Amino acid sequence: MSKIGALVAYKGKPAHVVSSTTHKYEISFSDGSSQKVREKDFRCIHPNFSSVHSDCPEVDTSILNDLDVESLSLKELTEWLFDEYTSQNAWFVYLMSEDGLYFFWNKDALVIRPLDQIETIRLSRKEKALEDESIQRCINNLRKDSYDNIDLNWIHEIEQVALDQSKHSKAMSALSIENTPENAHQLLVKIKYWSDFNNPYPQRNRIYADKDLDFKYKEIDRKDLTHLTCFAIDNSDSSDADDAISIECDRVWIHIADVASYVDSNSDLDLYAQKRVSNLYLPNQILHMLPPKISEACSLGIGEISNAVSVGFLLNDFKISDIQIYISEIKATKMSYDEAERVLGENTSLSKLNEIAKDHKKFRDSKGAIKLDLPKTDIKVKDQNVFVYQQQECESREMVSEMMILAGRVIAQFSIENNIPMPYLLQERGKFSDDIIENINNLSLSKAFEAAKGFSRSKLSVKPSLHAGLGLNAYIRVTSPMRRYMDLIVQQQLVRYISKLELLNENEIKGKIKAINSSMSKINKATRQSIEHFRCLYFKQNINWEGKGTVVEINRNKALLMIPEFAMITQIKLKTKVELEDKIELKISSINLFERSVDFKPL
Repeated sequence: MSKIGALVAYKGKPAHVVSSTTHKYEISFSDGSSQKVREKDFRCIHPNFSSVHSDCPEVDTSILNDLDVESLSLKELTEWLFDEYTSQNAWFVYLMSEDGLYFFWNKDALVIRPLDQIETIRLSRKEKALEDESIQRCINNLRKDSYDNIDLNWIHEIEQVALDQSKHSKAMSALSIENTPENAHQLLVKIKYWSDFNNPYPQRNRIYADKDLDFKYKEIDRKDLTHLTCFAIDNSDSSDADDAISIECDRVWIHIADVASYVDSNSDLDLYAQKRVSNLYLPNQILHMLPPKISEACSLGIGEISNAVSVGFLLNDFKISDIQIYISEIKATKMSYDEAERVLGENTSLSKLNEIAKDHKKFRDSKGAIKLDLPKTDIKVKDQNVFVYQQQECESREMVSEMMILAGRVIAQFSIENNIPMPYLLQERGKFSDDIIENINNLSLSKAFEAAKGFSRSKLSVKPSLHAGLGLNAYIRVTSPMRRYMDLIVQQQLVRYISKLELLNENEIKGKIKAINSSMSKINKATRQSIEHFRCLYFKQNINWEGKGTVVEINRNKALLMIPEFAMITQIKLKTKVELEDKIELKISSINLFERSVDFKPL
């Protein structure tokens, strides 16, 4: 076909070829504009140009079913469908080819589709039209900050973005909203599909709801220690008691819930716990490392007799000797810290244990142990209200904490003496100023804040070494096998050693440590973000809050303030000179629930 004077299609529009050069053709359009293009960029429709329109009439395509050919030229197909090969008719066929339902281009030929393929395309287009109608209806609702049940497919897409399980939502893109978890979260709250209380952070960090998995209890010969008076002391709202303490003459006993009898190394349950690493304690829920039914079965003090791994030892001049470890059965009395506090001076056993704990704490302090007295809070959700409670130190809490540290020291010594591969917790000495070291037991809030930044990060290793923060030459976390995977590994090794079974070797323990390290960051992140979320919600519910912040750091025209009431740090711009430890009256300036931020300003 001669190109000059022809009707061609260029980017879906009809054009007239008016002239040519060596490499290009000049084409003109109905609006009077023209353009020089290469031959491969346009398609010839008819050798004679005439103005054409795109209002294609109804065409009887049934004739295509009778053609015993796979493809035809544009001219041939035009003649079959319209009888006459004119510029207008050829343009209609071109438009049908662009639509692609009945035939499509393969180089310069039009390939005719079989009937079943045409029906498949028709069905697909119908579904697409219904989808387009559905998404448009949803978008219209979202613009009015609402949704209907028929929109739920699209709302679930937005929810997946909010949970960081997906990177794209058609509805958000159509509304020109950037597909971020924060924006999706905000949209879901805005349309009231989510309430402010929805906490997306566990799922964003790939931490999911508890599962009920099958488990079996292994019958084991147990040491009868039911003659001991054992105290399982924990928070009043705790349902899982995983440790208890007792004393028998000069022998101190620390009893740990026997989880290893249910969860053997490298079993399905063990692998499940390894992935979850730890219990996740959130203001609105607890996500358990192990199926809750195991915790119920293992928890001390629930039944008359409890199964335990019991560690007994003598402590003379702060030296540990005569360590005895048994797979045991005990009688444990559950009590809260408040209950223990009330009977601490009256109960002979608890009084003795308390004195041992105090003396051991002094021993550790003499070895350089550092415990900072920074504010701590608990955030709880009840009946759609957020409450913030300051943690109060008490003797019973400090006693139990010290006994658990003592247990970690004892097990570390036992493991070293018996060559049991274990995950030791290490911490190098921190970097503290002389002023902090000299006044370590009487630090101001700003100095405690400074000291907190001087600690070295703790780490796990198969080689025992110093834990500077605790003032111990070797330490193993051991007393919470229901809640922490590292403690479960330790208990499994102890039970295997006592039962004369093959132990995990150092390389296998290293593999477990690697798994713990890779997962622990997401646990910490989900916990921190959840606390920030509900703290924001507390301020949203108490928008007129006013209180005091203490200056703990000054940097030019900005100051960091600790608000002890909430154990939180905030930054403000300074308009007047302030000093460390100054108290500044604050009120809420702004809250962003979705960025988990609260800003304050001086009154």
